[in-house]
Amino acid sequence: MADGMKPHVLIHADESCLGNQFQDRDSPGGAAVLLEIQKGTGWQRRDLWISEAGTTNNQMALRSAIEGLEALTRPCVIDFISDSRYLVQGITEWLPGWKARGWKRKGGPIENLGLWQALDQAVVRHDVHWRWIRGHAGHPRNEYANDLAVQAAREQTASGGLVPSKFLDWLASEQTRKGRYLNFDPDTFPALPPEL
Repeated sequence: MADGMKPHVLIHADESCLGNQFQDRDSPGGAAVLLEIQKGTGWQRRDLWISEAGTTNNQMALRSAIEGLEALTRPCVIDFISDSRYLVQGITEWLPGWKARGWKRKGGPIENLGLWQALDQAVVRHDVHWRWIRGHAGHPRNEYANDLAVQAAREQTASGGLVPSKFLDWLASEQTRKGRYLNFDPDTFPALPPEL
């Protein structure tokens, strides 16, 4: 256990918004997380995904964080890893200033204000370390979360909360069918990117 009695959790999150190039219509989106808790020498893994019929990448990035944090039933120490600079930079750099100014931004209204406020509330009971990772750069956990998010966006599905993860099955398929991640050991503690 980290931080006294708080468990240490890794959350790898990603989002997808199909048809983002079309500015004149809603785009279906999905968000997903791979949640890992170290148990002894192994890991307990859970997946979570949601979808929306009309949304944006930034909104789904915020939703991935809100849903992932709210799914935890007790306070935790969390390394939250995302490839969304909007999310990670927003929560670590912009949000403190917005709150200090009464949820106002110097340059006008805050986009996605309701989602930022919901995320601010979801963070309160946890000790969260926000980490940015480059997307589509060969990080298996991030690629898995991306695949879940894309599938959720395409099929407009939701997991209905945390469900047993299929990460190991996905990894075996990637190794066998595509020859990817052959030297990746899913049971080692991942090398975490530095905090922003």
